[in-house]
Amino acid sequence: MTELTATPGQTIGPFFGYALPFDRGNELVPPGSAGAIQLHGTVTDGAGGPVPDALVEIWQADSGGAVPTSSSLRRDGDTFTGWGRAATDAGGHYSFTTVKPGALHQSTPFIAVAVFARGLLNRLFTRAYFPGDQLDTDRLLNSVAADRRHTLITVPDEHGFRFDIRLQGADETVFLRYRGQP
Repeated sequence: MTELTATPGQTIGPFFGYALPFDRGNELVPPGSAGAIQLHGTVTDGAGGPVPDALVEIWQADSGGAVPTSSSLRRDGDTFTGWGRAATDAGGHYSFTTVKPGALHQSTPFIAVAVFARGLLNRLFTRAYFPGDQLDTDRLLNSVAADRRHTLITVPDEHGFRFDIRLQGADETVFLRYRGQP
């Protein structure tokens, strides 16, 4: 039997495209449903240009702070899965229809965000917080330098909440590293 070794993450294909993306993957709740919000923004590179081929994933608790346990790919209009995936367009824009998350285990509500894009050997992790949600009590947010915290906080606008992701350069988004992550 041949022993296979792990290979590094790759940024070019061909890829096995199952569920990448999938129908209504950016709709955690149907648009226009009670409590629906839009989380949207732009992914930009180190020069400030749009990244037209990034994939943004989010995970979150529901509006009551409960972690969903239903199937992630199910989009039936009734089941909140807490997970979504959206590709960026030619201008680097992405958008999700979701609900504002409730506090999980008495913590500050947030949406976990992952970004996959060309030039990245591994996905990047960050968080999107909402203004006014007891941000001064969040341990992770307060461990970030004060002049960088704003990169983790959404900005309300006429469409919902804007969360721009800057991969490098001035105002680079704060990215997280987890134990065991290369």
